[in-house]
Amino acid sequence: MDKEIFENGQKVPLVEEFYTLQGEGYHTGKAAYFIRIGGCDVGCSWCDTKFSWDPDLHPVVDIVEIVNRAAKYPASAVVVTGGEPLMVNLDPFTSLLKKEDIETFLETSGAYPLTGEWDWICLSPKKNSPPTGSIHQHADELKVIIAEDSDFEWAIEHAGLVRDDCKLFLQSEWSVSEIMLPRVIDFVKENPMWNVSLQAHKYMRIP
Repeated sequence: MDKEIFENGQKVPLVEEFYTLQGEGYHTGKAAYFIRIGGCDVGCSWCDTKFSWDPDLHPVVDIVEIVNRAAKYPASAVVVTGGEPLMVNLDPFTSLLKKEDIETFLETSGAYPLTGEWDWICLSPKKNSPPTGSIHQHADELKVIIAEDSDFEWAIEHAGLVRDDCKLFLQSEWSVSEIMLPRVIDFVKENPMWNVSLQAHKYMRIP
C-alpha cells in the first residue's frame, strides 16, 4: 500500500463501485452510488468482504474519475465503504463530491482518524480494533453487529459514547442470523431505544 499516494488522497485503491439501494441501517431502501475502498486490518472473522482487505490487489484510481462516474446517477448520494475507508485520506474525495452537490455517507469501524466531510456517518465498532479519537461524537448512526451474546454488552458500551440523537441499530451477523436474530429482536423489545437492522440487500438479491 503506497502510503504517500493515499495520505495525499488524490487516488484510492478501488475495490468496486455500483449503483444500488442501501441495504442496512437507518437509510435502508434509499438509492446511492456505493464506492468500496480497499484496505482493512481490523480482521473480523465473519467479514463478508474479505476480498477488500488487501489494497494491493485493487487498482489505484484517481478520485476525479470516480466522482465523475458517481455524478451521472440520479440519487446524488455516495456511500463510501470498505474495507476500512478511513485508512485513506478522504478530505479531497469528499470535497470533490460536495462540489457536485452529492450527499456523502460513510461506513466505518472508526479504527482510524476521521477525514472527509460527511452528511452521515455510520459507526460500526469492532472489538478487534476499537474506535479511535472523537468518532463517537461525530456518528449519526451506531450499528453494532451481533455475532455472539457478548456483543450486546459491546453495543451498550458504545451507545454510552455517542450523541443523544445518534440512531442505534443492532444487526445479527448473517451466518448466525437464525440463532442471533431472535435474540436481537428480544433485546430491542426490551430496549426500545435500539432498532433492528437487516441486511435487506441480501433478501432483495441486489449488490
